[in-house]
Amino acid sequence: MNALSRKLLALLVLALPQAGLQAAEEVSFSKAVAPIFRGQCATCHMTGSEPGGMKLYPSAAYQSLVGVASASSPLQRVAPGEPEQSYLLHKLQGTHLNVGGAGVQMPFAEPPLPEDSLQLIRLWIEQGAKNN
Repeated sequence: MNALSRKLLALLVLALPQAGLQAAEEVSFSKAVAPIFRGQCATCHMTGSEPGGMKLYPSAAYQSLVGVASASSPLQRVAPGEPEQSYLLHKLQGTHLNVGGAGVQMPFAEPPLPEDSLQLIRLWIEQGAKNN
């Protein structure tokens, strides 16, 4: 790398925060993602015996989602680091039929999740779906 390239790279690195391109903060499952499930999903997915077999009551939500095969598609419910391979995200976005899924978009009989909640879940999955 020549001197001019190094200078341009340094200027780009300095400009990123001002351009709003900072690295995303780590999304906390317990503080950000689980409350979405608790408020929108856990009333129907309480015990795991409901359709889909997911237990989304807060103390069991993580174990019921991450790295677990979906009952309705060939995908995992949540594939860490791979939002497009995560059936949960497809089910929430309404794109589940495109990936071999079945049924209706979730949450059932409710308005769809707001875009900011979907993006938060997507980012959590992209960051490795950590139990933090």
